[in-house]
Order: sequence, then C-alpha cells, then structure tokens
Amino acid sequence: MAQRYRWIDRVRYAFDNTFSGGPLALIGWLALLALGLILIVSLLVWGMGLAPGRPTLAEIAWMSLMRTLDAGTMGGDTGPWPFLLAMFVVTLGGVFVVSTLIGILTTGLESKLEELRKGRSRVIERDHTVILGWSPQIFTLISELVTANANRRRSCIAILADRDKVQMEDEIRSLVGRTGRTRIVCRRGNPLEMNDLEIVGLNEARAIVILAAPGTDADTDVIKTLLAVTNNRHRKPRPYHIVAEIRDPRNLSAATLAGRGEAEFLLSSELIARIIAQTCRQSGLSVVYSELLDFAGDEIYFCEEPALVGQTFGEALLAYEDSAVMGLVLDGRVRLNPPMDTRIGPGDQVIAISEDDDTVRLSGLRDLGIQYDAIQPARSTPPQPERTLLLGWNQRAPFLVNELERYVAPGSELTIVAGCAGVEEALASYGTGLRRQKVSFLHGDTTDRRLLDRLGVESYHHVVILCDCDQDRQRADARTLITLLHLREISEQYGHPFSIVSEILDERNRNLAEVTRADDFIVSERLISLMLAQVSENKRLNAVFADLFDPEGSEIYLKPAGQYVRLNEPLSFYTVVEAARQRGEVALGYRLRALSQDPARFYGVVLNPDKSRPVTFQEEDRVIVLAEQ
Repeated sequence: MAQRYRWIDRVRYAFDNTFSGGPLALIGWLALLALGLILIVSLLVWGMGLAPGRPTLAEIAWMSLMRTLDAGTMGGDTGPWPFLLAMFVVTLGGVFVVSTLIGILTTGLESKLEELRKGRSRVIERDHTVILGWSPQIFTLISELVTANANRRRSCIAILADRDKVQMEDEIRSLVGRTGRTRIVCRRGNPLEMNDLEIVGLNEARAIVILAAPGTDADTDVIKTLLAVTNNRHRKPRPYHIVAEIRDPRNLSAATLAGRGEAEFLLSSELIARIIAQTCRQSGLSVVYSELLDFAGDEIYFCEEPALVGQTFGEALLAYEDSAVMGLVLDGRVRLNPPMDTRIGPGDQVIAISEDDDTVRLSGLRDLGIQYDAIQPARSTPPQPERTLLLGWNQRAPFLVNELERYVAPGSELTIVAGCAGVEEALASYGTGLRRQKVSFLHGDTTDRRLLDRLGVESYHHVVILCDCDQDRQRADARTLITLLHLREISEQYGHPFSIVSEILDERNRNLAEVTRADDFIVSERLISLMLAQVSENKRLNAVFADLFDPEGSEIYLKPAGQYVRLNEPLSFYTVVEAARQRGEVALGYRLRALSQDPARFYGVVLNPDKSRPVTFQEEDRVIVLAEQ
C-alpha cells in the first residue's frame, strides 16, 4: 500500500530542496520574504489610512522598501503611533533580511574561495604547455620552460597533479622563483582519470609532458596516463605532442602502443647510465651536456641553407662563424657527424649549435686564417684495461654495468660495493654477456672509511658513486657527500691517481659537493628535466638525442688539445675545426683546465666559440669533439 504524505510534509520537502540549491536559492527565498512583508504592511497602512498625507499604495510600498534596506530611514518618520509601529515592523524585517543576506553572501564567497583553493576549475588557455604528474624534476622543467618562453608575449604552464593546489604553488614559488611573462596554473586532479584531464585543456595545448612519479611502479602510471590522453572521447582529431619519461626499457613497447605515434619517449635510466659511463672516463662531459641542453646557453637548431646544396658536410663545418654544425637531416633522417664527403641535397637541413635560430647563418668568409702547420698528425693509442669501482646501487646501476662494457678494453675489472639487497640477482638478470670486464660484488657500507681503505681505492682508475634512490633525496645526497669526503682525503694522500664521478639527486646540493673537488657530478634529475623541456619545445630533438647518446654512432668526447694542434700558441678555432675534420670528427668547443673549478665560467667549458677568436691551449686542456671513438 502506497504511503500517503501530508501536504505540510510535501511543502517542507520542497522547501528543503530549494535550500539545498545554494546561495542563489537562499537569496531568492529572502527576496520573497522581504516582498511579502512589504506587501502586507503596505496594504494594512494604505487600507486603514494610517499614513499621514494619504499617499498611494505604490508610495507606501516604496517607503517600506527603503526602511527594509536602510534601518536609519525610520528615524525621520512622523505620524500616528499605528503608522510608526507598522514602519518599525518593516524595519525589523529589513534588518533580519539584510543581515541574513550578508551572511549568505559571505558563506557563498568562502565556499567559492574554498572551491578555487581545491584547484578544480577549468583552464581556459591556448598554446600552453601541460605537465601531468609531480616529481622533483618539475622545478627544473618549469625553470627551463620559463626561459624558453621568455620571448613570448603570453605563455602559460598548466600543471595537473594529485596534490594540494596551494602547496604546489608554494613549492614552485619557493624553488623556481619569478617566472616573468609565464603564468603557472596548478590544478588538482588525477592524471589517470579522463574527466580530470579535461580540466587543463589538453586539446588547446601545444605540448604535454608526462612525469614519472617517484617509486618503482612509475612506468605503469605513465602508460595509463598515455592511454587516458590518447583515448579520451573528447580529444581533438589532430595528433598531440606528448613527451614522456620511461625508466625501464622493457616498458617501452607498451608505452609506444599507448602513445599511438603521438608521444616521444626518454629512457631516463639508460640515458643517465650512458652519461655516467662516458663521464667517468672523461671529466667535464656532464657540464658539456648541461650547457648543450640548457635553454640559457646555445641550443640545437635545424636550418635549411640553399647555398650549401651540392657542398659536402666537411665544407659546411667551416661555413659558419658563430654556429657549430654537428650533423645533417638527410631525407628526413637525423645523421650526426656523417662522412665528411656526404653531399647536401635540396631540402636537407643543417643541425647546428647556435645562440638562436636566426643566428644560424653563413659567414661568407673566404680567408679563414687556418694555420695548417699547427695541425698535429693523428696518433692512435691502443686502449688499455681499466679498473672501475662502483659505490652504491640503484635502478640505473644494471644499465651502467652494461654501458661500461661498451667502452672498456678487454681484461678490465669492475668492483661493485653496495649495502642493499638484490644486487647479485640484478647482475645475474641484466649483466649477462659481459666479455670485456670481470665483475665482482662486495656487500658493505660505502660511507665506511675502513671499508674504503681495505678496497685499495687508489689502485682504481675510475670511481663512480650512485645515490640510493630508495631513500629520501636529501639523505641519499648526504651519504654521497660523506663518501666523497673520504675519497677526497684518499686522493690527496695518494696524489689523486683516480677520477671521481658522483651522482647527485638534488641540484641544490651540488654547491656542497663541490668542496670535495670530485672530477664531475651527474645531477641525474636535472639532465632528464632539461631533455624533457627541449623535446617539448621541438619534438625533432628527440631523434638528435637518440643518435647522440647511442653508443653505436658518434658521441661527444673530450680529447687532449695537443692531439689536434700545437700547444702554447694562439690559434683560431677554425684551425681546430679543420684538424678534427681531417680525422672525420666535428669540433664543438673546448675545455680549459685552468677554469675547471670555476662555476661562473662553466667549469672551463666553451661550446660553439667564435671560430676567428684566438685561443691558446695548455697541456691539460681538452677539445670537445663529436666522434665515433
């Protein structure tokens, strides 16, 4: 049997529903209450003739309205007591209505501010950059994008992460600082949810950067975010420009499928392992990479130059005064340091390091002032076995072991010391097929000076320190600093017979680490952030980085300047370029040993120098070249 409700219950239910409608519904009820009170009192005063001067009903209603809105109006009323009492009732009703209205407006504003604080409002922007996710890399990424957008009149970076909006804004304000013309918009939401992705306006974005969150399962979240972006039912028909970080190469195939050809991927663990493997054998390489990837310095540009059609790549190397040619785009394919006799055809592009895209221009010089008599004949020295000491272990260590295998001579040794579990299992899984080096493992605390003394650190050629990424970033860097202090003392005791390369997680700790006078520091998160920023601005750069960091092709080396030109006499850099060209190499710059400890002078690294300006090389100086070995 259906339940019957009283009419009063139905009215109360309807009343409750309207009250739940928010501030507008409450204001509507207040307006009805005020109008009803004014109408009733006006009818009584007009019908009973209480008002002095016999005004019309409309005039009485206007008088009542004024007293409802302003209680002070009643102070000037005169007339019989019934009239004054009626105006007093209207005034009391007005005080109630106005005070309630103020309370409703205040509550509504507070609710709206709280809603804005939650960061759930939609971003209305065009041609902006979207960052999905949150990690310590985001601060360097934002700084680089701000620098890249310095010439834009209006630029915006929209961030979507499952964090408190105000907390995100406070951290960015603290660690990034002023952002110039670039506005930073933070929104709270889950990048894995399609509905949340619509908040940041993906369809109007010019680039989407997906960050890998800290943790062991970061790639899974990146792949799911890719699926949510590319399969959103409200997506635009045109392809997105997506840049994402993948840590484990085994997940690349799944990520490629999820990206549907719209994403560029950076294999962060492999890239950092490769940089560490290269840097431990040649000090200063990490500074070269930082300068090359940083928007604040010279950058990599693509330029089509019709005047070079028909000329060779070797001739193009000497055709620019203030740009360093490093490769070509031939039939749409990136080729770094191709054979010197490679002909440049119509539509081919030059890949060059330059200050800006409009500074990649031909010099027009005919007399380059090359001092051919100062060029030294090429000499090859056979590689010798090396001993490398690896202190610490993280997810990049297995890749580092395999990368070292590509560079060392047969008969080399690698000793690994770490205090965490699972190292031997990882070596058994990843370290198969090692032929050039013998790997041994010792369980121990890398901050223990007695252990380092027993190892005989002075007998090694290279020492590499890895951070424990399972620990807090500051604690991991603190342990690294302790190990570096011990190694500095050992190196001073034995005359610094070995090179030291250390991984640092937090860029802010680099200044502290520099007092240990290690040969090089790899700020791994910063390097990945720099590459993410570069590829987000120009997706073709990912092919350049893939070729640059591929051990099968040409790589960046720092070689003794005395192998190329005579020392202790001023020479133009054109002479160095020609010396490298004769060996099938590309000279990109140099490093002066005298400035290697000066951060204000980029630790002595000079990329893309003016080729006509004379430079004098000393015994320990290096030439930065792009070469196959």
